[in-house]
Amino acid sequence: MSAKDHLRKGLHEWYDEDPTEAEHQLWGREGVANSRRGFLQKSALTAMTLALGGKMVFAKHFPMGMIPAGLAHSNEPFQLPGKHPGLVVLNDKPINAETPPHLLDDKVTPNELFFVRNNGIPPTDINLENWTLTIEGESANQKKTYTLAELKSKFQHYTYQLTLECGGNGRKEFNPPAKGNQWSTGAVGCANWTGIRLKDVLQDVGIGNDAVYIGYYGEDTHLSGDPNKVVISRGVPITKALEDESLIAWAMNGKDIPRLNGYPLRLVFGGYPASCSGKWLSKIVIRNQVHDGPKMTGQSYRVPCKPVAPGSKVEDEDMCIIEQMPVKSLLTFPKTGATIRLGQQLPIRGHAWTAETHIARVDFSINFGANWQACVIEPAANRYAWQHFNAKISFPEEGYYEVWVRATDNTGTTQPMLLPGWNPRGYLNNACHRIAIKVVS
Repeated sequence: MSAKDHLRKGLHEWYDEDPTEAEHQLWGREGVANSRRGFLQKSALTAMTLALGGKMVFAKHFPMGMIPAGLAHSNEPFQLPGKHPGLVVLNDKPINAETPPHLLDDKVTPNELFFVRNNGIPPTDINLENWTLTIEGESANQKKTYTLAELKSKFQHYTYQLTLECGGNGRKEFNPPAKGNQWSTGAVGCANWTGIRLKDVLQDVGIGNDAVYIGYYGEDTHLSGDPNKVVISRGVPITKALEDESLIAWAMNGKDIPRLNGYPLRLVFGGYPASCSGKWLSKIVIRNQVHDGPKMTGQSYRVPCKPVAPGSKVEDEDMCIIEQMPVKSLLTFPKTGATIRLGQQLPIRGHAWTAETHIARVDFSINFGANWQACVIEPAANRYAWQHFNAKISFPEEGYYEVWVRATDNTGTTQPMLLPGWNPRGYLNNACHRIAIKVVS
């Protein structure tokens, strides 16, 4: 059964049908022949820890086929710990989940509604007193290690609203299909991130004159379970690292960052693919070359340097690293499929974002792009925060309509109406978002 089915079935119902299968599917727990007890593999212990909100002490003695008491009080559908039950789980090993557009209506995305994009298994044994961040590399003037307490006490704190979007958001629409999580539109969110400026820490260590890039390393575990295998280690050009809004963050909307989103420490870069914003951060390297960690090379987070025909095979040397994310917008109200009566005005609202300075305008169309009308847009809280738009729409007669929206940034770049250039990994889909509306008498 898929991860989506986990969300639809109550925990007690799941166990009543087949406790052994429930333990295997929910926790990855394997039974022991002729014994009621089983053993907890690391992946199973991680899943239980996340669901319970803390490490299960004496887990090796926990009986097979029994629901933990911390979960047994409710028969609500199983959901990701700390997350809204409306999130759509695309994958459970690793955990990846997106937020439907109508649940992204808040101006600032709540922690429980922020999407999850993981490549490995999040750490569970987190000791804040022992958590450190090391800065080193060919272009670092010295190697230096900071405790979490030192980072918080030594450097000035900043809070920015920053939009994070997965580079593959919208991959589901590509044809021929592209490999990877089939994200629809919900791998995006904008939260208040609090921490310290990355540039302040880098300057404290000392940046060599030949610095080109920074790369990160986190404490997540590879799906293979090999502790020596790096899950993901991406990075950004040194110019991006030195922007004011580039943060080493420990708080999200005034609270600890959720475990699934990088607790206790992560990078946050607005305007770049969210994969650059490393989670469970423990090391940063200052490089004298483009960083070449896992998922920085080959086809990962790269698109063809020149347009290619759909379905084409593109050699690695002809792929270019994604840096700035494209201009984009999202309708968050009403939910697609809404019905109104003829003569009523339909209020719409949503968000628009860009890697440039700001969004200059947002327009809507009810006739498939033949004509466009302007929305009201609000200024951004700061650079890389999404901007909110709204409008009221009148419909001329009964029937089926689609509301389309498109954003234009300060450089004059506008979203395409339809799917942009195909690429092998299905990145950077910024086609107009649209919803269905039915008008009745």
